[in-house]
Formats: sequence, structure tokens, C-alpha cells
Amino acid sequence: MIREVVKIDEDKCDGCGLCVPGCHEGALQIIDGKARLISDLLCDGLGACIGHCPQEAITIEKREAEPYNETKVMALMAQKGKNTVVAHLKHLKDHNERDYLKEGIAYIIDHENELDFTLEDIRNALHAKDNNGHGHAHGGGGCPGSQARSLTPKAESIVMDSRQNVPASALAQWPVQLHLISPNASYFRQSDLLIAADCVAYALGNFHSQYLAGKSLAIACPKLDSNQEVYAQKIMALIDQAMINTLQVMIMQVPCCGGLLQLVKSAAEQAQRKVPVKLTVVGLEGEILKEEWI
Repeated sequence: MIREVVKIDEDKCDGCGLCVPGCHEGALQIIDGKARLISDLLCDGLGACIGHCPQEAITIEKREAEPYNETKVMALMAQKGKNTVVAHLKHLKDHNERDYLKEGIAYIIDHENELDFTLEDIRNALHAKDNNGHGHAHGGGGCPGSQARSLTPKAESIVMDSRQNVPASALAQWPVQLHLISPNASYFRQSDLLIAADCVAYALGNFHSQYLAGKSLAIACPKLDSNQEVYAQKIMALIDQAMINTLQVMIMQVPCCGGLLQLVKSAAEQAQRKVPVKLTVVGLEGEILKEEWI
């Protein structure tokens, strides 16, 4: 699949750090005086960091990308030194990517004789404490509201607050907007994926309990969202690389929502794997107008 990935010209980069806050996922950090992309896994390619680089050292590169391979990523990170390796592994740890973290540690064990740092150096750095006794926080900045994370949906169908019974949330991951999600995130692997138009959850009172429970989620608006060609690429990656089991697309009955259905169908047809695709159309008053496998 074609991916858009941040590319940094280290000869131009002066380490000013202005790009760092623009990275939603904290995947950009200043390490050893240079901006470094420490997590290709979660780079969304939106390029929010570009406008903040006064040296024009950051560009967006479109390239054919193979499925994410932590061993190959570690080989590249190791060339940039211990501090970059530590930042990369801590980013995986902070985003709960435990399987990839194990692969990264395994790479160090297998190649320790070739590296200018040891496994013990890395472990000590990963568990370092700051002056307040807390785990050392990365200096990557980024938007905390966009940080990828797995959530734990409540098992109970009803939870209590001080005022009334409130239906439990079935949301199992964050973020959910299709531009911000990474198909490589572990919570998408072999999941049942729900792609919903933005308005669906507002119109459908039982959205969480009947449709979202047990599924991973991505939301999009086919009328207002820009750069939707990226959506098709991400859906193809979710099918081919995350190897989702099923795909359900939920749209409103309004004409503009048909664009999301066409986008999903086109991506599913172009994907190498074939997965069952289910369409659900929601009426403006919250009724289900159509539900069928397509």
C-alpha cells in the first residue's frame, strides 16, 4: 500500500524543536540535537509538523510500504544510537504495544555484540526515574488527546453514577477518527472493524450496546473530511495487514453518507484479502432502514 510518512533531512535540521508539538502521537522527538521520527508505527502522515519547521527539514514522503516490521525498524533506530532506541522502545511501551516492544528487546539481545550499548543500558533507561520518583516522561510533546491507547470496555451493561443509570461505553481504543488511527496498532489486529459515519452514534440510541461492543472503531465524514484518498489506503491496510475479520460500515440515510459506503467498497475490492462487509443504514429518527451483507 502507499503510505505518507514524515521524512527528516538531518543536514537541514538544527534541533529547534518547533516541529515536536505538532506531532499528534509524540512520534517526533529531539534526540542528540536532531529531530527524529522515533515511531514509524504511529506516524499518520498528516504533516502537521511541516508548517513549524523554519529550516524546511521535514517533508512528507509517499512510498509503497510493506507491513510494519519491528525488527527492520530496530535496525534503523540502532544506527542512530542508544538515545533514539530508548525513545522508540519507550514510545511503544507508552502506547501499550507490548508485542512490538518484546520484538525490539529481542533485536537488542540478538545483536548486542554489534551495538555500542548493552541490553542493560536500555533496560536502565526504560525504567529510569525522574527527580520526583516518577517514570521518566518522553520529551516528544504531541497532542495527549490523540495518543493511541487501548481501553477497557466495562463488562456490565449498566453502570451507576450519582444521578442515574448510565449505559456503559463499549469503546475499546483511542483515537477513532480515520485520519488519526494507525492500521498497525495492535488493537486492530484480527478484530471486527466498525467504520461509522460521524453522525451515526448521535442518531442511534443503542449504538454502543448493539453495534460497537466487541469491535474496533473508525469514524469519518464523507462530506466534510479532506484528503480521503488516505482513507482508502488505511482501510486496505486494515484488511491486508491488520487482517481484520469482518468490516461493518454504518451510514446515515442522507445522500452524502453514500460516499463512505463507496469508499469502503472500493478499498475492500482493491485489498488483496477478502473480508465480509456489512452495510447498516440508519434513519434520521434512529431507526434501522437497511442491514445487509454486501
